[in-house]
Amino acid sequence: MSSALTLIAAAVGLALGVNATAAIAASNKPTKSIILVHGGFVDGSGWEGVYDILKKDGYDVTIVQNPTISLADDVAVTKRAIAAAPNQVILVGHSYGGVVVSEAGTDPKVAGVVYITAFAPDAGESVSSLIANPPPGAPVPPILPPVDGFLFLDRAKFAASFAADVRPDLASFMADSQVPWGLAALDGKVTAPAWRIKPSWYLVATEDKMIPPDAQRAMSKRAGSTVIEVPGSHAIYVSKPGPVAEFIETAAQTVKTAGN
Repeated sequence: MSSALTLIAAAVGLALGVNATAAIAASNKPTKSIILVHGGFVDGSGWEGVYDILKKDGYDVTIVQNPTISLADDVAVTKRAIAAAPNQVILVGHSYGGVVVSEAGTDPKVAGVVYITAFAPDAGESVSSLIANPPPGAPVPPILPPVDGFLFLDRAKFAASFAADVRPDLASFMADSQVPWGLAALDGKVTAPAWRIKPSWYLVATEDKMIPPDAQRAMSKRAGSTVIEVPGSHAIYVSKPGPVAEFIETAAQTVKTAGN
């Protein structure tokens, strides 16, 4: 073979190799967008550890900053995030965020819903109705009486109830930077829960002092969710981002495999 032909053959081989490598990389790239929705008393910054893992693994990730004034407002903000996502969406909610994703998750772009130690209400239910009759002996969240229609947790009791396994300085910061939670959000009723028409996943935090683990198990069973249990506080998404991110990725990969 002449030197010219040798160079041409080498160039073609290199091009084919590059194209094959690019094709493999493209096929392995996650094809779901993940939207993370926070709950009451906090903002979206608590998702930072989970966000970092998901981004490192190649996912498109959006953190919703809900005003937590009313359920209708929070659903509207979340739906705007869904509309802006470039791919089908895995919608993830923590705590009260579970109510938001239950209502917003019926959007056609949502492929599945993930609950992280969250409320998973049925039609006509709200946080206030779900917590109205706690089982005997269940921990009572230290919610202070409302002021001007908004709720806060007792700062002195915040860490023990909400973030017992979060490092003390961060738990203190979370207590001191609480976001007012509106009674209209607490009382907001779901009209048609996403879990009735979309696949769902539920992570039970077994040491939660805000939503009793047995209540989490009952809601996840009713929803027919894929369930895992992880030792951790209500703020498990902050204290243990690794297992939380892994669970979310499992949901994203399962939906892809199922062809939904």
